[in-house]
Formats: sequence, C-alpha cells, structure tokens
Amino acid sequence: MKKILLTGGNGFFCTRFATKYINTYEILSASSSMLDVTDESNVTETIKKFKPDYVIHAAAIANTEFCDKNPELAYKINVTGSINVAKACKEFKAKMIFLSSEQVFNGNVEPGPYSEEVTPRPSTVYGENKLEAEGILKQTLDELWILRFTWLFGLPERNCSLSPNILLDTLSSILKGKKIKATPNEYRGLTYVYEVIDQFPQIFNLPYDTYHVGSQNSLNRYDICSLILKEVGLEHRIDELLEKDYDKYKNHSRDIRLCTDKINNYNINFSESSDGIKKCLKEFSLKL
Repeated sequence: MKKILLTGGNGFFCTRFATKYINTYEILSASSSMLDVTDESNVTETIKKFKPDYVIHAAAIANTEFCDKNPELAYKINVTGSINVAKACKEFKAKMIFLSSEQVFNGNVEPGPYSEEVTPRPSTVYGENKLEAEGILKQTLDELWILRFTWLFGLPERNCSLSPNILLDTLSSILKGKKIKATPNEYRGLTYVYEVIDQFPQIFNLPYDTYHVGSQNSLNRYDICSLILKEVGLEHRIDELLEKDYDKYKNHSRDIRLCTDKINNYNINFSESSDGIKKCLKEFSLKL
C-alpha cells in the first residue's frame, strides 16, 4: 500500500481526500498542529519518520485579504513552508504534489482561459506567493507535479472541513434570508471537489510538470448564482434573492479561468461548472 502524507490535513480538500482513500492508501493527514510547515526540522522529521511515497502539499493561507494584510506571515507559510516540504521530499525520495491556484493569474489583463504557457502576473500577495513557490520548487525537486486548481466547491459533510465557495455561500445566504449580490463582470472556473478527488490517483501517472486542473465555465458569477437558485427550486424568487453587482470589476472584467486541455489529453476530464453544480446538488439530494 502506497503511503501519502497530506499537509494541511484539516483543510477542505484534504479531509475529503483522506476519507475517500482511507482503504486505498496509508495516509498521514497532518494538520497544522501536527505539522508546522514553517519549522524545517519538524517537516524533515515527519517525512523521515513516515517515509511517504507521495506528499500532497496543501497547507497554505489562501485568504487573499488576510495575505494582503499579513504579507510576512503569508510568505512564511505559503513560500518558506513549501520550500521546507520540497527539501525534505528530495532528501527522503518522496514525490511531491504542490497544490497551486488560478490566483497566479489574478493580475493578468488579457482574458482567460489561460494555458500553462501563459505568463502569470499575480496582483495579490497570495498569487505572488504561489507563483514564487512554484518557481523555487521546480529548482529544488525533480519529482514534482504542480497543480493549479480552479475554485473548488462542495457542501458540508461529517468530519470534513468547510471553505467558502460559490455553492455553499449562495445556499447559506438563502437560509439567512440575505440578498445575494453577484457581479456579471467575473468569470472563473468552478469545480466540484469530488471531480478532482475521484480522479486524483491518475495524477501519479502523469509526467512531472505543471497542470491546470478543473472545470470550464462560460457563465459569469451572477449567472452561476441564478443557476443555483433555479436548481433548488427558487427560480420564481431570483429577482427577490439575487441582485446584480455592476460596480464590482466595472472598469475591467475579472477573468481567471484556466485552460485544461493539457491534463485533458491524459484522460483526466471535468464537467462544465454548471453540470458540476447540478451533480453536487443531486448527490446531496438538494436538486429539485
């Protein structure tokens, strides 16, 4: 049985991954209290002791606003922490999967979807952290996959962490009786988390490289929220529950969608974002 170490083991992605593959791999899901990625000796000792075949490095501060306000802490975790993990992987011959983000393109002015050949120009601390970490890791470690994720979504599950996402946020606003403001000026990939998790073992067979991972999406944020309301049977209340936010990104539309042709060529495919939302709602018996 192959051994997998998950950093950020108490996060949205890793808690679901560990549950899915509990009988497939020997998994050490290391939360921040168990593994402080900023402590090089802690990282080295953990990897030395567990001897993983693969390390999925998901530990990060992903909140853009927090990173912008706390750049030193963000760098320490998102960049230095990643370097510590890569060094230990190299020393103890573990293959590394680095979870990066579409946010490396959040400063690009040309419209997406972006392929792996497009030069990223991040405009936030988080995006800058991810891009810098990518570059250093590629210089540090040969056995490395870099996966740039689109925005993952999912719903609450027992013993699994939550993270803000388009589906959860929309449904939560409905339950709170809060009107949703959504801009028609933003486009981004939105991927059902299990479409990534269910295909993840195929990643281990890919050539070492950088890959864009997730769903394609032709709908803007307002249209996605409208779709969610329709799918849960609230089409007749869209005008009451949903408002177009024309001011957000009014000067320049935000488009950070990713082109996933490269990974699709290896038979790793994803639904359109709208179909992924319908699939998730159906699996949770929320689709009417």
